[in-house]
Amino acid sequence: MNLRERTEELERKVLSPRACLSTQSRGRLVDIPPCPMRTCFQRDVDRVVHSKAFRRLKHKTQVFLQPEGDHYRTRMTHTLEVSRIARTMARGLGLNEDLTEAAALGHDLGHTPFGHAGERALSRVVEGGFRHYEQSLRVVDRLEKNGEGLNLCYEVRRGILCHTAGDLAETLEGQLVRLADKIAYINHDIDDAMRGGIIYPTDIPVHISEILGFTHGERIETLTLDVIQNSQEGDVIRQSEPIAKAMAELKQFMFQSVYFNPLAKGEEGKAEDMICLLFDYYTKHTDKLPSEYQDILVREGAQRAVVDYIAGMTDSYAVETFGNLFIPMRWVVK
Repeated sequence: MNLRERTEELERKVLSPRACLSTQSRGRLVDIPPCPMRTCFQRDVDRVVHSKAFRRLKHKTQVFLQPEGDHYRTRMTHTLEVSRIARTMARGLGLNEDLTEAAALGHDLGHTPFGHAGERALSRVVEGGFRHYEQSLRVVDRLEKNGEGLNLCYEVRRGILCHTAGDLAETLEGQLVRLADKIAYINHDIDDAMRGGIIYPTDIPVHISEILGFTHGERIETLTLDVIQNSQEGDVIRQSEPIAKAMAELKQFMFQSVYFNPLAKGEEGKAEDMICLLFDYYTKHTDKLPSEYQDILVREGAQRAVVDYIAGMTDSYAVETFGNLFIPMRWVVK
């Protein structure tokens, strides 16, 4: 047996009967020869990590727009934290860690610049709205590799698409990503908000901390362990009722104290206006779109091409592009 076959055999022996084995994958959109070293899900992890969209995540906002400081989360660090939490839960449940990791690393590839502010802006101007999880699937199916896409496995693609809303992924691994995303962002957003002086540890309601924990590490451990303990059977990943209720209350606290806080989010209106103006400009001047979007323009229309271009921008690239288009350049006497 080659290395991949030995790994596949190990999966059959070690993983839970509820796990999605790599040999059970429903395959790719386009069939390719198997890799002699990696299972199909391990291969997808590498395809995501080596993609341009993944590299751009390090320059995309998570919560705070272009914060001053080296320790605030970006969309990439959020993605890595989601991946680690999801893999820990997968290991605890005997599920396929490689499938879990591939879906987790790809779940936010379609996120806009300026975080959810950019998503709201595109939703205002795009017919039918804009949803980053649908764009993430489009990135891996259509946009990466000069229009070829990453050609990921069905189970990974479903984990990406179903990570926020709508249908649950068919695999338990995909469902883990959905919950790991929530566990990660609530906790690291608390950490960043405290670092920025938006909230303080004593602001979190005591009854929530008594259930989930008083520190970042305690909360993540409580939430992660609860999922493992309450998902030992069945075909759905679940939390216990007390933990789920406390987590929902913590999320509500974050909306009131951070996500709608004018001190923390006061600049988001400018970011939304910027995205809307860029969308209007490129819709009217489609000839200014980069060459790689011209094929999309011809095949799928102007709106689709413009959305793909803007959604793929990093924060800094969007600001630079906006400045070049709308801010007069200084006249220099030669």
